[in-house]
Amino acid sequence: MTDQSGIDILQYLRGQTARHVRLQLASPSEIVNPLLFFLLVVILFPLGLGPDPERLALMAPGILWVVALLANLMICMRLFVDDFEDGSLEQLAMASTPLALSVIPQLLAAWMTGGLVLSLAAPLFGMMLGLPVSAAPVLVASLLMGTAIMLLLGAVGAALTVGVRRGGILLALLILPLYIPVLIAGTRALDEALHSGDPAVALAFLGAGVTGGLLLAPLAIAAGLRVSLEL
Repeated sequence: MTDQSGIDILQYLRGQTARHVRLQLASPSEIVNPLLFFLLVVILFPLGLGPDPERLALMAPGILWVVALLANLMICMRLFVDDFEDGSLEQLAMASTPLALSVIPQLLAAWMTGGLVLSLAAPLFGMMLGLPVSAAPVLVASLLMGTAIMLLLGAVGAALTVGVRRGGILLALLILPLYIPVLIAGTRALDEALHSGDPAVALAFLGAGVTGGLLLAPLAIAAGLRVSLEL
């Protein structure tokens, strides 16, 4: 599978994604910090709300999803920043490979070392809040898709604000309203699982969001980066 410039797309994606993953693993703090943030918030909520297990279990879906949203925002704030500062982002934009294709490996690596790790660790944090083990599959499935959507949306905002000094606040203002439907769908799926309902509708909504995001977000990110680079 090649594009118009003769590049083997699958081989390019595999190679570049592996390179970005190695870069992420070389800076463990980029992976550990969101997990520590998740853990600290989960520990602090019972201290603030009291140790009532029923009350914590009732609020657990909202707590877990809000914390996942904020942890994902932390990840998005670092997207493209290092590449912008060392000039490699501008070289990437002028390369023969389409910029929309070039950003996909970095997004995949960011999700694999961020959203994927958070999603797999979430059942443990959920049990700390009294979430039953039976809800773990829905929690993991919803977070796998939800973190992917939030990363794609956050990457669009990061692309637009990468050249702005202290653009973190601006990034949050841009993308937090877009996160609200994802937050609602994720908590709804968990609520349905907790009350013996059917989470399929909410999960289908998240699945549709992932599909649409994968198709449209790289194009929007490429356009945003070109605006930030003034190309």
